[in-house]
Order: sequence, then structure tokens, then C-alpha cells
Amino acid sequence: MRIRTLYLIVAGAVALVGCAHATATEPADPGVQWGPAPAVFPAGAQMAVMGGDPAKPGQEFTVRLRLPDGYKIAPHTHPTDENVTVLQGTFSVGMGTTFDPQAMQALPVGGFVTAPALHPHYAQARGSTIVQVSAIGPFALTYVNPADNPATSASR
Repeated sequence: MRIRTLYLIVAGAVALVGCAHATATEPADPGVQWGPAPAVFPAGAQMAVMGGDPAKPGQEFTVRLRLPDGYKIAPHTHPTDENVTVLQGTFSVGMGTTFDPQAMQALPVGGFVTAPALHPHYAQARGSTIVQVSAIGPFALTYVNPADNPATSASR
């Protein structure tokens, strides 16, 4: 009887690990309504508002960004802390005013990082990537080098 009980416990644990792995690697919430990301992001990103209103001052908000493979966001800052969780793919993040691929930390699914308010940082997606970002509004993104801003260039 003990071997059967042990077998059931091991089988249950394997099933739970398998479910956790499937959940962590599958695209999050297939019912999410995606739209183009704001013009301040380079072309190719999509965004979905999950909660709150990113435009309202002092209000918490959560958005998701869907980024294609190789997508880069040049060094920039935000006026409030930005909390980022990786839901799909790999999201590499670097801190500083110069985009340096060698200095980036690769965050896998489940990875988390906080970019402190007014602290320059940059990012790149590896594989189709979805990140969830939570912050206090209003959302703003200021590029270290104003020429990197797609909203003011013809690159969008």
C-alpha cells in the first residue's frame, strides 16, 4: 500500500510541475485585446491595458507589451518606478545611458525587475516576448537621446 501511495504522490507532483511549466511558457491570456503601442515606442510593439488608466496622474495601472523578436527600446527614463514581469519569451534589461548588449541581464518567463524612477534603462526582446508593466500614472517615457524617440522621428 505504501508503494502505491508514494507512486500517487510522485505522479501528482509530476503533473503539477507539468502544469506549472505549461502555464509559464504559453502565451498569457489569449482573450487580451491588443492594439498598437503608443507612438513613443518603436514600431512593432503592441499594448493592452489590463487595469487602471495609464494617463491618469497618481493612479496605479498595469499594461502588457507584446514585442517581436529582436525588438529594442533605447535608453530612457520614467517619472515613477516601473515594475516589469516577463510573461513570455526573454526580456533583456540594462541600466545606464548607453545601449550595451554585454551589460544586459536576460530575464526568462517569470523574471521581474524594477526600474527606479528617473533611472535610465533599456531593453531588448529575444523571441516573441510579452511583459507586464505596473506603475503609477501618468505613463511617460523620456529617451536619454531625444533622437531615439520614434514619436518625433520619421522611423515609425
